[in-house]
Amino acid sequence: MSDEPLRPSLERWLPLQQQAECCEPHPLVRAQELSLRYGPTLVFEDVTLDVHEGCITALVGPSGCGKTSFLTCINRLTDLIPGARVSGNLRLDDVDLLDPQIDLIALRRRVGMVFQKPNPFPLSIRRNLCLPLKEHGMRSRIARAEATERALRDVGLWDEVKDRLESPALALSGGQQQRLCIARALVLEPEVLLMDEPCSALDPLASRVVEDLIVGLRGRLTVLIVTHNLAQARRIADWAALFWKQDDAARLIEHGAVQQIFEAPKQELTAAYVQGRSC
Repeated sequence: MSDEPLRPSLERWLPLQQQAECCEPHPLVRAQELSLRYGPTLVFEDVTLDVHEGCITALVGPSGCGKTSFLTCINRLTDLIPGARVSGNLRLDDVDLLDPQIDLIALRRRVGMVFQKPNPFPLSIRRNLCLPLKEHGMRSRIARAEATERALRDVGLWDEVKDRLESPALALSGGQQQRLCIARALVLEPEVLLMDEPCSALDPLASRVVEDLIVGLRGRLTVLIVTHNLAQARRIADWAALFWKQDDAARLIEHGAVQQIFEAPKQELTAAYVQGRSC
């Protein structure tokens, strides 16, 4: 990674209201007949799903139906799980994500991830952002400082923390910690941001701040978010996909524009789930 930004910073893009509303679907991440096993256990099977560039796609469904596991396939965190085996096809644009020779460091720079529970490094606020930049080869201290400020501004944290950048990140509130983790992902200027229930550990006010932040990424990044909050999915997403466990393995039941999924689902199981009826 050079000392120049990999791509224009989020701060320099057009404001959200001046951008197209995720108009023409263009698949950036494509899964075809994707399956995942942990040893003999089949986690999910034959998932075919397009994740469209610049859009927010919400993965919904009950706990234990493979949503988070699907995310971990995209940035190859499955490699860290003993016995994990992924089959099928999975691509990021023109890159085969299942290629055993893929550069995982470069991949995880292109595909950032934010976890359910805020997980700042036990370091200062500044070092939480400078460390990944340094690890990815940004040598200039000035360049790292500029990138850090941009990322903190992108998540609305700069004015809150600019006078205490050397303070421990763990001293921040839960909502601030989660925004710092999002900034830590954004500072590497990824193309895709994976989010695993990023609001579930936050209070309603902090959740709304994070939701607004996610919406502000539309048209800038491709966001894939796991959420159990159907109201949240309907508020923020362009596309939605319902995962469900059937016959001891999770499957993709239906995928479509979020309005269609919630107002005119094609599958009875989808209709029952979004309406809160017994499935």
